[in-house]
Amino acid sequence: MPFVSIRLAGSATREQKAAVVADVTRSLVERLGKPAAAVQVVIEEIPTENYGAAGQLIADRAPPPPAQGDAHAEPSQ
Repeated sequence: MPFVSIRLAGSATREQKAAVVADVTRSLVERLGKPAAAVQVVIEEIPTENYGAAGQLIADRAPPPPAQGDAHAEPSQ
């Protein structure tokens, strides 16, 4: 039984998390031949004020610009 644990700095919408779970499940089915019903995925959201890197809280960093052509980036207004 595959168990996938994803730790995410910050948060994601319910729709984004549902899509990630579907993508990970599909990948394990296609690549490892596992039955979809056996795949378990847990997403742990870590508040950015509780996570640091390079001596700085992630919450204190400026957000990076969205990648060009990133289908998951927020649309510009």
